[in-house]
Amino acid sequence: MKSIELLAPAKDLQAAVAAVDYGADALYIGGARFGARHAAGNSAEEIARAVEYAHQYGVRVHATLNTLLYDGELAEAERQARELIAAGVDALIVQDMALRRMNLPVELHASTQAATRTPEQALFLERCGFARVILERALSLDEIRAIRAACGVDLECFVHGAICVGYSGRCFLSRSMSERSGNRGACSQPCRLTYDLVDESGRTVVKGRHLLSVRDLNLSDRIGELIDAGITSFKIEGRLKDVGYIKNVVSHYRQRIDRALASRPGFCRSSVGESRPDFQPDPSKSFTRGESEYFFDGRRAGVASFDTPKSVGEFVGRVARVDGRNFTLAGPHDLAPGDGICFRTWNGLAGTNVNEVAGNRIVPNRMEGVVPGAEVFRNFDRRFSLALDRSRTRRVIPVRADAAITPQRVTVRFTDCEGVVAEVTRDGAFEPAKDSRKMSETVAAQLSRSGDTIFDVREVRSEGSDRFVPV
Repeated sequence: MKSIELLAPAKDLQAAVAAVDYGADALYIGGARFGARHAAGNSAEEIARAVEYAHQYGVRVHATLNTLLYDGELAEAERQARELIAAGVDALIVQDMALRRMNLPVELHASTQAATRTPEQALFLERCGFARVILERALSLDEIRAIRAACGVDLECFVHGAICVGYSGRCFLSRSMSERSGNRGACSQPCRLTYDLVDESGRTVVKGRHLLSVRDLNLSDRIGELIDAGITSFKIEGRLKDVGYIKNVVSHYRQRIDRALASRPGFCRSSVGESRPDFQPDPSKSFTRGESEYFFDGRRAGVASFDTPKSVGEFVGRVARVDGRNFTLAGPHDLAPGDGICFRTWNGLAGTNVNEVAGNRIVPNRMEGVVPGAEVFRNFDRRFSLALDRSRTRRVIPVRADAAITPQRVTVRFTDCEGVVAEVTRDGAFEPAKDSRKMSETVAAQLSRSGDTIFDVREVRSEGSDRFVPV
């Protein structure tokens, strides 16, 4: 069986636990230094705690050491790498090839910062000893297929989240405009700023737009095609995102991947446990600059986010009429007081909150940008946000219990969904039961009590319930 992995981001221990609980097969998290998200560092002790929690379910932990290193930092980078290995991480994600030469006793994954875009690059990294290559986000499905055909190394690709306008690890815009370098984990995101487009004669063609800002990636409808193309790990971007984003987006991709695996008998997920969220996942309700499949089908229009680099959210409807301090939507909607909404205007995005809803009549806090025909987007769903905050999904491993009772011994065997077995016995003198039906019910009730553990006893079988066994 070929295993397929859902790989989730973790800013810290809390996010790591949420990623596991809501269905991730692996998570990636930054150490104290040298990660491509400077603001998402963690001590080796915190990562060890994340590892301990994740490994209960067979969830892997990948640590990011994926910035470029100066010569004077090599010893410190190696020290941190070995600390992370001692903490139990399953792989290190790296960009600087110096780490490949340190003889580290752990899997090394070539970061997306290595900008792998061709079969030749992937084959080179495989021959260098990398266990996995994380592909550049700008690839098409055909380009991914060509890379898969050229090498045997595990391939990982991003399926959701922010996209860089430049190739990862090959963008020097931030460092050329400031002291902050994207290749050192401190990108100042100049591609999200406003720019003027000027032609060769000096005439301003476009003024004050976010000309380099790209929409966010969403390939949740293409999971099956990616599995068939040879991708084994599906990565969600977002090591700076909050726990609500993790719960929602991880749950969404867990459902999509499980659906794809159900029709592919040669594949299985790479970890165990069931996560049943107590809300309906919807990635459009978490941070999004608008959805795009980027260049998955080749170069296409519609990947830019010229109006704003901020979260646009989900489309709600169009303004049909404006009446003083309120407006009317053209069709059905589910806006509610407290929601955040925004409108595209000539000056960019204008946002406000909903104060009151009466049918299709909406009373916002401000009317800026509200004109007939304007598109309305919701970038904060108050009720959905509350559902995420209150969500307490618990990931469990299904178990069957088998009890065998004889006059001299009680034996109980627990078998989990992977066939792992634990058995316990207790010797004694067990007399015939006065009520064998009640005894059978008691056995089932007692053995179903898994307490505050990661197990869920789904089935109890018993033999010899005609004997009385004290509770």
